[in-house]
Amino acid sequence: MTRGRGTLGVLAAGAAVGVASAAWGALVERRRFGIRWETVPVLPVGSRDVTVLHLSDIHMAPWQADKQQWIRDLSLVEPDFIVNTGDNLGHETANAAVEYALEPFRGIPGAFVYGSNDVFAPSPRNPAKYLTGPSSMRPETQPTRLDVDRQTTFFESLGWLDLNDHARAIEVRGSRFELFGTSDAHRDWDRLDLLPANVDEMRSEVPWSEDECGPSPVSIGVTHAPYRRVLDAFVTQGADIVFAGHTHGGQVAVPGVGALVTNSDLPRRYASGLHQWQNRTHWSWLNVSAGLGTSIYAPIRFAVRPEAVVVTLTARG
Repeated sequence: MTRGRGTLGVLAAGAAVGVASAAWGALVERRRFGIRWETVPVLPVGSRDVTVLHLSDIHMAPWQADKQQWIRDLSLVEPDFIVNTGDNLGHETANAAVEYALEPFRGIPGAFVYGSNDVFAPSPRNPAKYLTGPSSMRPETQPTRLDVDRQTTFFESLGWLDLNDHARAIEVRGSRFELFGTSDAHRDWDRLDLLPANVDEMRSEVPWSEDECGPSPVSIGVTHAPYRRVLDAFVTQGADIVFAGHTHGGQVAVPGVGALVTNSDLPRRYASGLHQWQNRTHWSWLNVSAGLGTSIYAPIRFAVRPEAVVVTLTARG
């Protein structure tokens, strides 16, 4: 009898811990927005610092007023450049909420790519399946299309460059940047076959193409889902730093172990944070954001706080 009572006690305690952890993840941690600060030495010697604000995976729903205000307050960081790596929309009527949240950044140059959640609304699914492997769009469903054209128009009105399978160039605080990106590799929308030609065309059109006395340009790769094929292609193309999102940092992590999944083929140790990505004899800095949101059908985070990332690009030593 004593042994049976002891076993029941252990089971009850385990169930209580599980319920408490789920409540924490659903009610508290997913709303504990924070800033991760990084410094990356990629600029030419003598360059002024450039402050980059990296936003990703906002997954905005119209009723998420606290998230909207927190993002607006990020303008106090006074970034020089914005990188948005997609999945901004989390509901079919969320465009106005995203616009409200990002309006304070009008006039600050930036660049963006999209994830599939900028194109299709989320659909109900078992949240536990997230832990079994990369998600997929169920063939039997017809997902609701979102107003991505409205979002593109808004982002471009802010002064941001569309890098969805495009390459662009910009000068910020005296530094020259070559920017190239892809559409969402998680849905196989990336056109890596176009990347070299896109970069060549961009380089032929930049205003500094004939100025041999200016600083060397810094190359930045931008993608939503950090699949290895994309990261390898960016490194081959000469990226000095790559910005990505999509993983949610694993969304659920085990303290001392880390992320359980990355929702891609990216190794779990790269689920979030600043890393170095090697491809053969070349490497690039890689910043993977854990993002600011979750699907409205999987509203939980555990041991993975939602984040924006402030990356200070500084001169090489």
